[in-house]
Amino acid sequence: MSFNLVMIGPPGAGKGTQADRVCRAYGIPKISTGDILREAVHDGTSLGRQVKETIATGSLVSDEIMIGVVRERLGRPDARRGFILDGFPRTVTQAKALDEMIDGRGPIIAIVMSVPEPELVRRLGVRRVCADCGTTYGGPGSVTESSGAGRCTRCGGLLVQRDDDNIDVIRQRLRVFTEATEPLVRYYEGRPTFASINGLQPPDKVTADLRAHIETALAMSRAGGRAEA
Repeated sequence: MSFNLVMIGPPGAGKGTQADRVCRAYGIPKISTGDILREAVHDGTSLGRQVKETIATGSLVSDEIMIGVVRERLGRPDARRGFILDGFPRTVTQAKALDEMIDGRGPIIAIVMSVPEPELVRRLGVRRVCADCGTTYGGPGSVTESSGAGRCTRCGGLLVQRDDDNIDVIRQRLRVFTEATEPLVRYYEGRPTFASINGLQPPDKVTADLRAHIETALAMSRAGGRAEA
């Protein structure tokens, strides 16, 4: 049975790591809004041109544009059996649009990755990106965790700290995230397929909890439970 996973969590919560694991386990694509926007711009679609113009002015991408870009991506064949969304929806308007997009395509399983702010600050403080290919590194057991430096395992490039990963910017980003996502969490939390996962646990335990909730949500859906609000 297909399912559609929405992962909600602040920067540093481990959404990317866990999304990659779930994708491999269930054979469904991981779709991040950052990748969607870059691909739309690269392909030169009408929506991509709108995104490019918006980014060039320094403005935030509107709900209307984001909904259009995501709608286009979810219409591709590889997403028909389900998908994992990282970074969308960000607003209740986007969440309502997502409900309409995938009506009849399996349940929406909404997961909040919960991690205390001091741990998020610590994780983001050791996060590094490859200066050449942009691959992100960080988290328990990673090369950045032990040394704060290193080389990219993909291309050998130097790992550097992102400009927005200094402590003052990190704390501001976390405040903005909390304020923006509280209404979104309220939108999903009344659904039987909603869950909050403790992201402070070891990564393998987080993965186990995620998969257990997915299986429970799918069992409820098979038994007649509804994913819609």
